[in-house]
Amino acid sequence: MNRHAASRARPDPDLARELFASLGLDALLPEKLAGWRTLLAEAMAFFLDRLPEARLAAIVAEQFALADTAAPGVRIAALLAHCPTLHKLGQVIARHPGLDAGLRHALQALESMPPTTDIAPLLAAARAELGGDSGVHLAERALAEGSVAIVLPCSWREHGLLREGVLKALKPGVALRLGEELAILPALGDFLVGRGAELGLPAIDYHGYLAAAGRLLKEEIRLDREQAHMRIASTLLAADAHVFVPALLPWCTPALTAMERIHGAKLADAIVAPHEARRLGRALVGGLLARPFWSPAERALFHGDLHGGNLLRADDGRIAVLDWSLAAHLDKAQREALVDLALAALALDTGRIASALAGLGLVESCSASVSATVDQALDNFVCSGRALGFDWLIGLLDALALQGGSGFGEQLAVFRKSWLSLAGVLGDLGAGADADLPLIDLGVRRLAAEWPARLLAPADSRAFATHVSTADLWRAAADIFPASLRYWARRAY
Repeated sequence: MNRHAASRARPDPDLARELFASLGLDALLPEKLAGWRTLLAEAMAFFLDRLPEARLAAIVAEQFALADTAAPGVRIAALLAHCPTLHKLGQVIARHPGLDAGLRHALQALESMPPTTDIAPLLAAARAELGGDSGVHLAERALAEGSVAIVLPCSWREHGLLREGVLKALKPGVALRLGEELAILPALGDFLVGRGAELGLPAIDYHGYLAAAGRLLKEEIRLDREQAHMRIASTLLAADAHVFVPALLPWCTPALTAMERIHGAKLADAIVAPHEARRLGRALVGGLLARPFWSPAERALFHGDLHGGNLLRADDGRIAVLDWSLAAHLDKAQREALVDLALAALALDTGRIASALAGLGLVESCSASVSATVDQALDNFVCSGRALGFDWLIGLLDALALQGGSGFGEQLAVFRKSWLSLAGVLGDLGAGADADLPLIDLGVRRLAAEWPARLLAPADSRAFATHVSTADLWRAAADIFPASLRYWARRAY
């Protein structure tokens, strides 16, 4: 099939189905999720078959245009890049350690791509948006391209000096393509429910997850929301010596995010000594996770898309955090519940873990299946011989979700996604082993600073940055002896 023929008519469905089956799309799930691979491959085929004819034809034509020797990972990445929803999926899993190394490398190309879109219409629209008297000059070539946006270099004169910036604008037609894809999700949910039952998989709330994913993907094309997130994050990180948010420029509009240009290279591509990798890891976890988490604010903002393409190591050694379109807003009650969960896990107390999970929104927190999953997670923790870390908490939430647990909410899902993406980047840098330490360190320092205020506060007050009351701390101290008994009982079992 040649490219021109493919663009005129829908490709033969049997041929397209055979092509997609040959790509090995089930490889997008790691070995520990092998039981879900058949469902994933069939769901991808279901989704692709319902795209508009011209789009499906373009995907098939590109696959046939690739060299016969193209690796499966390259073919999969090329396919995902055609759809904003699938492109985002590729970015999310690109650094998952359980994937084949070749596939991971291919997917990482989706994090920040060389520009290929014709930007002539975009330049015209951007110039009209800026106005003729802005004094801003736009370069004729784009700087980079992502799943929904293109970055355009720009410059202007200020006090006789040449200044540099960038304009982030949506790719032409991306809102339409995203709308077409989101329209497929309800039917995809029906398919997943029925086919999942046939395969004997746990009954997951597919409709709820897909609806939440749709709402989050719509946030990706709200540049005004991104600008609001950047202003909040800039204030949060204003005193941070290692991590920063590029400064916004006066030409921001709902259609353009204008910001300073940062010269440097993707952090994920950096080759650094082990001590420098650890420093970078501490800086990122400390600034982007620990600082908002250990905050007394009623709502805390977390970057929701910390893949390798959004972390830039500037020439001055600092790390610029880009693309704030997707963010998680965890309220204080959710952060309190996460701390409750950690303390209950340290006490190896399954009943308290269930209560903390209910505080996070888990609907079936007292069911037998949840208790069994929690017990298995605690056994794994005890047998591992490792200290309790955030990876364990995220792993428990994932295990519950795969067993059909529901109710955690999309903000917690975005927070989880951000942690996993950042952990993948740090793992590739060689700084993943102690990723929890900056979170724990800042929490301990916050706790030490709170003691004078605790002397005057009610014992049950959680109005502190550490999200625990003095009574919670007394209980944690009292848990040390019974927790040790539970530990050795599990070891003996």
